[in-house]
Amino acid sequence: MDQGARILIIDDESQIRKLLNVSLKAHGFILDEAASGRDGINRAAFFKPDLIIVDLGLPDIDGKQIVREIRQWSNAPIIILTARDQEQEKIDALDAGADDYITKPFSMGELMARIRVCLRRMATGESEPLLSCGGLTVDLIQRRVTVDGQEVKLTPTEYEIIKLLAQHAGRVLTHKQLLKAVWGNSYNDDTHYIRVYVGQLRRKIEKDPAQPKYIITESGIGYRLMGR
Repeated sequence: MDQGARILIIDDESQIRKLLNVSLKAHGFILDEAASGRDGINRAAFFKPDLIIVDLGLPDIDGKQIVREIRQWSNAPIIILTARDQEQEKIDALDAGADDYITKPFSMGELMARIRVCLRRMATGESEPLLSCGGLTVDLIQRRVTVDGQEVKLTPTEYEIIKLLAQHAGRVLTHKQLLKAVWGNSYNDDTHYIRVYVGQLRRKIEKDPAQPKYIITESGIGYRLMGR
């Protein structure tokens, strides 16, 4: 899936676009680019990218608005690449429909890793009956979770949380996204529910809950399932 995948860059910094063009083309990607939000949205419709990289600080419209508009008709993974490092900016972008974010200055190695995760998830599809992340496996048909081949007994709520994280492995899910998916809209602000259940999950699936290798905390934002 990586080779030949189409990537759209929406960023008003010409040096960033040039860097991404050179680096991503060297890895076999097909590139298109836009220097403004409106042009980016139009190019997304015609170029039909497999993945989109969006800057939040664009001259015409905010990057979060781009995400919201593209999400109305496209499921292509969207990675936010931005100089804004405030937690709320990241949360708002993820809640708008972005899959991941990277803060400038960034390393190409990290960006390439995030791109591979997003493209692999799209290629695999979220409807796969068996989801694996390292030694962790979630069987969606039997509603069964195993770690290194050993079944882990989970409550229905714990299972729903780990299933959701596994379906979006590598992607940051905000507290709000997890709450809405598991408990519905009425629990949007009760982030302590998520912290309690994640703590319980870690005690069951992690060898060392204090140094988790599966459920990674994105401080102040949410969680990411990252099997190593």
